[in-house]
Amino acid sequence: MTMIFQIFSVVMGFGFLVFIHELGHFLAAKMCKIKIMVFAFGFGPNLIKYTFKGTEYCIKAVPFGGFVKMVGEVSDELTGSDGEYSSLVWYKKVWISFAGPLSNYVLAVSLFSFIFSIWGVTTPATGCSIGSVVENYPAAVAGLMPGDKIKSVDAVEISTWSDLNNKLRGKAGKYVSFVIERKGNSFGLNMLVVEKPVTKAATIGIHPVRTKISFIKSLYFGVKTSVLQIVLSVAYLVDRVVSFEKPDISGPIGIFQLMANATKEGLQDYLTLITVLSVALGLFNLFPIPMVDGGMILLFFVEGIVRKQISAKIIRTYNTLGLIFIGGILLFATYSDLLRLNTMMLFSKF
Repeated sequence: MTMIFQIFSVVMGFGFLVFIHELGHFLAAKMCKIKIMVFAFGFGPNLIKYTFKGTEYCIKAVPFGGFVKMVGEVSDELTGSDGEYSSLVWYKKVWISFAGPLSNYVLAVSLFSFIFSIWGVTTPATGCSIGSVVENYPAAVAGLMPGDKIKSVDAVEISTWSDLNNKLRGKAGKYVSFVIERKGNSFGLNMLVVEKPVTKAATIGIHPVRTKISFIKSLYFGVKTSVLQIVLSVAYLVDRVVSFEKPDISGPIGIFQLMANATKEGLQDYLTLITVLSVALGLFNLFPIPMVDGGMILLFFVEGIVRKQISAKIIRTYNTLGLIFIGGILLFATYSDLLRLNTMMLFSKF
């Protein structure tokens, strides 16, 4: 039953992200008075279908994404009637393309704000006090409790959570000595450091003290955290390119594993991962790669500069190149996933 629930959570979670992305395109197209032929959640045969004002709304058998089919998406199909996509002025097509990634960012801000409003934010690190202990992790097994303070790690005094994270980094699978303070008394113990399933960070299964905040503050932190995610992702990719190193990216297998593990960790971790993936999906779709939204935005800007509609033949060639490029990324990511999976299976034998 647990495995079925995990698979359901993964499929629905990723499908929801793509659906929100397509919903952005749908709403933007409606704003531009484009006729929508089909707006679907999922793929495959229809489970539910409803036609309203010329648009077929349907839920399909495979809840893994969705799509929007607009009238006149290919210029060869233009009939000259109102409501055809390809006949739009270039900046309206830019808006429709941009609305997909924008919807992912709006979702990310909303989910981050919800997470902060429900679970609070980490108290500024002026002491390494434990706010909560994760069940079945080393700290819980060792008997640590909320309110305990970590004074030192491997005989090195620490005063902040940043110090703790730095001391545990790279220690997964090893025993580390801690000095703990509880109600004014100190005691030492050794604990095995493990790896978090979602972030792969070294941990003993504790969380800092979190403070409840207002809705306005949670919205502020939601925007701030979303922007930070974007900046860190771009900085990481730029660093990989500049240093001529291949980026560590996950394909479908890796994402499935992350989401399945997050489901086991609890609702907060699951929602946090969905939020991070929403930011990543929005960012990827803004890259100037043919076939994705960013590539189409670039094409439409060119269309605005030359003041001439780009032919369907050029668009098809452009998208074919994009499909080849994206296929290469997918193969590389899947290969990386399989390598990680084989490594994990190898270590599990020892």
